[in-house]
Amino acid sequence: MKKLFVFIPAILLVSFLLNSFVLKEEAKKKPKKEGKSAGIVNIIFKSTDGGQSWQDISKGLPEKLQREGVGSNGFFANDRGIHLRAGNGVYHSESNSTTSFWTKEIFPGTQRNMALGKDGIFAYDFKGQFLQKINGTRDWSPVYKNFQEQALRLDGTIDYYYTNYKVKFVRTVFETAGGTVFIVSSNSLFRSANKGKTWKQVHVGGGAMQLVEANGVLLATYREGILRSTDDGQNWERVISEGGVGIAVERIDGGFAAIVNNPITQTNSIHISLDRGKTWKAIGKDLQPSWSSSFMKKIGLLQSSSAILSIKQMGTYLLCGRTDGIFRSSDMGKTWQQLSLPPTGKYGVNLAVSGNVIYIIPNKGC
Repeated sequence: MKKLFVFIPAILLVSFLLNSFVLKEEAKKKPKKEGKSAGIVNIIFKSTDGGQSWQDISKGLPEKLQREGVGSNGFFANDRGIHLRAGNGVYHSESNSTTSFWTKEIFPGTQRNMALGKDGIFAYDFKGQFLQKINGTRDWSPVYKNFQEQALRLDGTIDYYYTNYKVKFVRTVFETAGGTVFIVSSNSLFRSANKGKTWKQVHVGGGAMQLVEANGVLLATYREGILRSTDDGQNWERVISEGGVGIAVERIDGGFAAIVNNPITQTNSIHISLDRGKTWKAIGKDLQPSWSSSFMKKIGLLQSSSAILSIKQMGTYLLCGRTDGIFRSSDMGKTWQQLSLPPTGKYGVNLAVSGNVIYIIPNKGC
């Protein structure tokens, strides 16, 4: 009888241990819900006081973004705040939100890149598969379904993506206020003035082009500087060239700002235009790397020096993103003040502006 009493507790103990092990293993197998961990940090920060202080608003985003980061074409900011493409959704945070609050909309496709169009948001991938959500709706619909077919017919240049995927590599899509659409694909710029029914090749040799529009003028970065068009993108002329690549173009009050690389000095420089892109003035000399660091880089003693990568306007300030931080100017680029940033890693940050709110997203590198 005593043996029986000893045997029964032993069975119960073994059963309890087995059940605990099974429950733990099942818990490991269950997928983690996106954005539920209280430990989500350092994905995105915002500042509402001109960059003097920063708030981590990462809570509510997918945990994997801590490791992977957000791609440079995976987010944009407008007057409604910031939008991110991540996981199986599109996340949105209002610029006037006082808390870390994100709304998530389930996304029906696999397109990773996003762009803001005249009537809504575009999502696209490198194969030229486009979806668009019209403002005020929740449905994503395919658009520009015949783009690849027409692009291949217009430009028969064979490259890696044509050889392996039979497509033109799509870098970005841009829509003007009047509804003209441009797609930067492989080495060409394509234009459609009839909602993507037909396309025309309007520039060759563009590289990774970025476009911007203001008051009927279009600017585009390209492989040899900055291009300008005053006829809705049908014809283009070069307006800035230092012999190097155009890095960025942006709208500012009264005109444009642009960043261009100089291959001789191996530095990037900022230029602004206040006459619709006709003439340009170099600014931000203080933001250039020092002579000593440039020389050390040239002779191989330094891997890289601080490079100017982005220019934005926030209210009366100009903001410059550099590989080692963000700088702010209140006098149109004559003088600059470096802002104190939260810990964001060693690869610099991506910069976005919505009204008087600044967002920074740490760049996770390659």
